[in-house]
Amino acid sequence: MANQLDELSTVDIREEGLDANVIAKKLPVKVGVGSTIFEILLWVLGIIPGVVFLFKKIKAKNYFQQLEQKIQHNASQIDNYLEQRVMVLQNCARLVDKAIDLDKTTFENIAKYRSGNMTDEARNQVSSQLDAVSNSINVAFENYPDLQAHKEIKDAMQQNMYLQREITAARELYNDTVNTWNRDIFAWPTKQIVAAKAGYTTRIPFIASKEIKEKAKSVFF
Repeated sequence: MANQLDELSTVDIREEGLDANVIAKKLPVKVGVGSTIFEILLWVLGIIPGVVFLFKKIKAKNYFQQLEQKIQHNASQIDNYLEQRVMVLQNCARLVDKAIDLDKTTFENIAKYRSGNMTDEARNQVSSQLDAVSNSINVAFENYPDLQAHKEIKDAMQQNMYLQREITAARELYNDTVNTWNRDIFAWPTKQIVAAKAGYTTRIPFIASKEIKEKAKSVFF
């Protein structure tokens, strides 16, 4: 039998490439009647199979609770770096304020999120806003030669780049944990049954902002 996927084939090739996007949609975990019948059968077969499965469900519940705490920890790391980046970009904005008209409401909106725990959607929004502000400052930095000789601005821009790399690394860690969650809540029978009864849904991984995507398509040389 021939290979179903042949990398040497000229069929179904996208010459223009493919721009993949993250779908910002949460999928609920559901189980059908078959899962209920499965649990009933275990008890019908004897008390031991029923009790064993009961302990497995308790173990699965504890596992998901621990995994949620890990996701919270990973998200907190991103928030810490985002907060540091806000402070750096605020300093940059003050230094280049005479050369560029920055959107002051952006920093005001970001400050609101810093007052408490952010949701996945809010965290993506803050990150996107920071990328937009950073891009505006970069444009000003490139268009005004006098700014390039300003040591404080140079240092701040380097700190911004460093923090962006740290945020990227923290995102990877967060996305890995989210991927584990999204995979395990559909692991039938035990984990999926527990997840469905708890009302769990999939989690949305970090999404690259419009500014970052456009910058990735730019000509650098």
